[in-house]
Amino acid sequence: MRAAIYGAGSMGTILGAYIARSGRQIDLINHNRAHIEALKEDGAHVVGTVEFTQPVSALLPEEMTGKYDIIILLTKQQHNHEVCTFLKDYLADDGVLVTLQNGLPEDSIAEVLGEDRVLGCIVAWGATMLGPGLCELTSSPDSLTFSLGRVGTKPHKYMADVKDLLECMGPVTIKHNFIGMRWSKLLINSAFSGMSAVLGCTFGEAAQNKRSRKLVLGLIKECIDVCQAANIKIEPVQGKDAVKIFNYKTYLHKAFAFSILPYAIRKHANLKASMLQDLENGKKTEVDSINGAIANFGNKFGVYTPLNLKVTALIHDIEDGKIRPSFDNLKLF
Repeated sequence: MRAAIYGAGSMGTILGAYIARSGRQIDLINHNRAHIEALKEDGAHVVGTVEFTQPVSALLPEEMTGKYDIIILLTKQQHNHEVCTFLKDYLADDGVLVTLQNGLPEDSIAEVLGEDRVLGCIVAWGATMLGPGLCELTSSPDSLTFSLGRVGTKPHKYMADVKDLLECMGPVTIKHNFIGMRWSKLLINSAFSGMSAVLGCTFGEAAQNKRSRKLVLGLIKECIDVCQAANIKIEPVQGKDAVKIFNYKTYLHKAFAFSILPYAIRKHANLKASMLQDLENGKKTEVDSINGAIANFGNKFGVYTPLNLKVTALIHDIEDGKIRPSFDNLKLF
């Protein structure tokens, strides 16, 4: 079985390093020439909450040959149609593309490849690119989990093989309510990634500051309200039921939810949102597929989502150079 990670940036490089360290075949593919050259010459250097260096097979897209049974996708989803059209020629006729992207990417990929060739996976950990070949794991080693599933109900022939591959890094749970799991991750990304990008900080810093913590809590509540209106059951993440904790109905429940936020995110306190990393590198973000997606669903089901709309607008302002990521942006809410 032949496998690749396409879009092997910070997270893909670390995942690939774990897979290669287990003795499995995996190609790490990225457009970043300096990064690929560093991986070829010196291997993947992983630092942060773990530290090791692992030789890996690294390729530029133009160096790809043959077909893969499994392609793990970690590019930004605003490019999905272009990327999946390109990858279609490198995917075996019965092969599968596994998207580890944020948001709700499965439908757009299925439009190109077909539903039977798509699996989804939610990643519960984060990473930062520090330089060519050098990536920082910012989540606790005991939180390196994956939730695997698909939008359809039929079993997939490669589900067990993909699970086995990802378990080179951490525990994998197959989810039957995969859409509910997608929204669990979207809840976290909209709140913590959104505020991390707007404020230029880590998840932990967004949770510690009382003014930004209030906004994080409000973003979570908007996501829960949208899911309830859309009849979507949000799944627990790593054993934590966000709805039970954060769907406050009374002042005391809200006060409890506010107080527990820094504790709830403690294992990922050092994580810096990929959207913030994109902003720092002058790239467009996925905010329309994260906070924008919640606002769009809210509009569809009659739920007002002012905070998600504001985060989306502010990140677009940062992309356009009108403002910079800063805690000063709290005054704009």
